[in-house]
Amino acid sequence: MTDAAYTSRWVRRFVLLGAGFLVVWQTGELAGIDRRSGTVLALLGFVFHTVFGKAYSLVPSYFDRDLATARLLVPQLLASASGTVLLALDPELDAAWVGPVGAGLWVLGVTLFLSTLGWTIRDNLTGGETGTGKANADRRAVDRLANGFVPVAMAYLALGSYALLAAETGLPLLFDGYAPRAFHLLAAGTGALMVFALGFRLLPRFLVARAPLPLAAVVLPAGALGPLLLAWGLPAGRVFRVGAVLQTIAVSGFALSFWLLFVRSERRRVGFYGVLACTVAGFLGVALGLTFAFGDPTADLFLAHRRLNLLGFLGLAIVGVSYQFYPPGIATFRGGGDRTALAAIGLLAGGLLVEVAGLVLGGGFEPLVDVGRGTGLAGALVHLFLLLGLFRQRYG
Repeated sequence: MTDAAYTSRWVRRFVLLGAGFLVVWQTGELAGIDRRSGTVLALLGFVFHTVFGKAYSLVPSYFDRDLATARLLVPQLLASASGTVLLALDPELDAAWVGPVGAGLWVLGVTLFLSTLGWTIRDNLTGGETGTGKANADRRAVDRLANGFVPVAMAYLALGSYALLAAETGLPLLFDGYAPRAFHLLAAGTGALMVFALGFRLLPRFLVARAPLPLAAVVLPAGALGPLLLAWGLPAGRVFRVGAVLQTIAVSGFALSFWLLFVRSERRRVGFYGVLACTVAGFLGVALGLTFAFGDPTADLFLAHRRLNLLGFLGLAIVGVSYQFYPPGIATFRGGGDRTALAAIGLLAGGLLVEVAGLVLGGGFEPLVDVGRGTGLAGALVHLFLLLGLFRQRYG
């Protein structure tokens, strides 16, 4: 097996593992697991394992390099996956070792990931060499700009992971050990910024449209600085407000750029509707975040904000883009196809909206929360079924 084939094989396993964590997360939310456990399953499990896999295949080519080595993919997957499971179980188990060991394994996995990609792009850290061909010369300005923020997202991954480890061990704390700071560094600093950076490269090509450079020039710097200020300023205060405003500008600008691309494009592939739903959820999520910065939120609003950002913005972006890399339209197995993919997107997005409505309205609307979570679980199961079928059909 060639290095490229080996890498591709393990990239698919990262993506499939991420989809599996999505199902486990949605099941746990329906069952009422601890909120921290849910965040770990969502962010470290679903979001990051998918990001790890696709980063191994996308980042080297976007920096006009070949992956330095594929030998660390397997130990990285084993370390990060087992660390995620232990960190998710930590609030549920009465064992002092679970948290520190889980955090240590997670950091080991992240170290292997960052070492591999860092060594791959070590002589092109600014991303000036983009691998953009002459036929796409008009895209080079956006490509260079987007590349420059990938190392920033990686730095956030290192900071957020260290913060998790320090909170579980005796290492010097980053900030004060308050868990939401670490999760904001990871979710907004790495997750969202990678969506922005890779999105400005991927989506214009998928839609065969030109990315708006002025919007990219606003979204990427705002999306790079906002997470640091959010983490630093939590849970309130002037710094937190500035961070919330910057993150709102970044998400709203990204949403606007995608809407412009979508309107200008003649292509209407099923995955694009997942990204459309992601931008709507992201806009709602940052709007709630602004109310936290300038108002007095309730616990239910905090939960709605978390769900809109993790399942809505990051989750639906992942699902939508996945259907571009692994087109459901080619499915020949029973139950596969674009309609099934659209059902997965619709169940995830619709369930999320129902759940958020129940959380926001409160009162006699609490049953909507469970209805929404059950619908979202159905969407996660359909997504996993579709990926399993596509991988088995195409790769055996």
